[in-house]
Amino acid sequence: MAEIKVKQSGRRIACRKGENLLEALLSAGVFVDNPCNGKGICGKCKVRVCAGGASELTASEERLLKPEEAAEGVRLSCMTEVTGDIEIELLSKERKHEVLTKGYMPEFERDRYDGGYGVIIDIGTTTVVTALIDLKTGEELANASMINAQKRYGLDVLTRITYEYEHPDRGICELQQAIVNSVNGMIEEACKEAGIEKNEIREIDVAANCTMMHMLLGVDARTIGKSPYKPEFTEAKELPAREIGIEAGEDARLYCLPQVSAYIGADIVAGAYVCELQKERGNVLFIDIGTNGEIVLASGGRLLCCSCAAGPALEGMNISSGMRAAEGAIEDVRITEQGIEVDVIGGQEPAGLCGSGILAVVKELLRTGIVKKTGVFVKKEKLREEDYRYPMLRLNGTKREFILWEEPELLVTQGDVRQVQLAKGAILSGFTALLRKAGIGMEGLDKVMIAGQFGAHLPAASLIGTGILPKEAEGKLVYVGNSSKTGAYMALMSEKVKREIEALAGKMEYMELAETENYERIFTESMIFPG
Repeated sequence: MAEIKVKQSGRRIACRKGENLLEALLSAGVFVDNPCNGKGICGKCKVRVCAGGASELTASEERLLKPEEAAEGVRLSCMTEVTGDIEIELLSKERKHEVLTKGYMPEFERDRYDGGYGVIIDIGTTTVVTALIDLKTGEELANASMINAQKRYGLDVLTRITYEYEHPDRGICELQQAIVNSVNGMIEEACKEAGIEKNEIREIDVAANCTMMHMLLGVDARTIGKSPYKPEFTEAKELPAREIGIEAGEDARLYCLPQVSAYIGADIVAGAYVCELQKERGNVLFIDIGTNGEIVLASGGRLLCCSCAAGPALEGMNISSGMRAAEGAIEDVRITEQGIEVDVIGGQEPAGLCGSGILAVVKELLRTGIVKKTGVFVKKEKLREEDYRYPMLRLNGTKREFILWEEPELLVTQGDVRQVQLAKGAILSGFTALLRKAGIGMEGLDKVMIAGQFGAHLPAASLIGTGILPKEAEGKLVYVGNSSKTGAYMALMSEKVKREIEALAGKMEYMELAETENYERIFTESMIFPG
């Protein structure tokens, strides 16, 4: 056996010799940022080895660590084995995150309740939102939100599905337990705030993406991660809440909203219902932007939908200075002749770039001509030394970098721009393919509805300035907030709504982008930034 001592807290953790340092820390409940789930590719799980036994530096670490970091004992915890007693210093801290809890709600007829309480839950890959509802009045008494505790198994659904593949003996159970424990903790927090007992809860309604719904119910999600990407179920589910370990009233029921396909989940069905897409007479596009971009086009009573893999860049991941939308994250950027201006969440010193920040800076890089519409940085030698942009660029070997902030040093690299470009290409190509399938031109759109946690923080200037949405969408954007949570609320308060949502899911036509005619060409054209 060996012992890990955490310098900041003085805590001592027992582990086996040869055990992976990251896994040992996470198992002990110690926060370590690890977006890639220990694959050694993101470089975010840094710790400093102060004393004791650790394995030799790996090739991944030599590539991702700066020479001065390696010299100071900085290691990637996911690439480090504990070879004996060791003392470490944590280099990342858990920050308070911003979580969206509200959104647009249409009028609807509520059922009559004589009392009791209900809970609504929106489970996203990144965030989880819970609210406690008085069933008699429909009033939201309290809410709680948190970052999805499954983040320790990876920040995106495919990484978590991979965890199930790699640990078939325990993966499904561990992922389920992580989310159920989170739900129980948030229910406890909301009940305490409202001054009620958990056993007074009669019903819990859940909207989630397809993978999260599988993992909540303890259903094998591995078929979602490989062709032909077929989930184990898409229909609405109703069962006793206690069956999966949720602590509520003895007879409390759990209702899980229906889904359409592996990548159009209950969150999108809920959003389509809340926005009344089935009643729209014009051509309306609904889009939920995140790690996946889910898009629904309503036209002439038909609902076409698709999902595109935008990647985690738009949520601040896979970016050299990226982070979640938490305190210290740059969320807006302006490049001027006088210098660079930034807006930071919490008014703190900048610590990194969140999704809206990376999108804002790319928009500004394009506007100022620092990045061309092909996504390539302008050559520094093409700029005159007196040009205000000249000192903002530097060469790192042969690679060009934009210096966003000097202390701490925050850079935007060519790779960062490429990540945003890939996300832009994915979303715009999905947008374009749906319109072509329906025989509608960009100019024929009447409205574009932006939903979800991330979308709410994206100004039209960034969406259109980077070309994620076409210029024709300008002036047509409507922000609807957390429509997934709203859909769960409406289902909780009305049996009729439940049936209507189930019927709506059956009418939504899923289109597989990869099978769309000329999709590769559409995607390539969609990669070009606005000129």
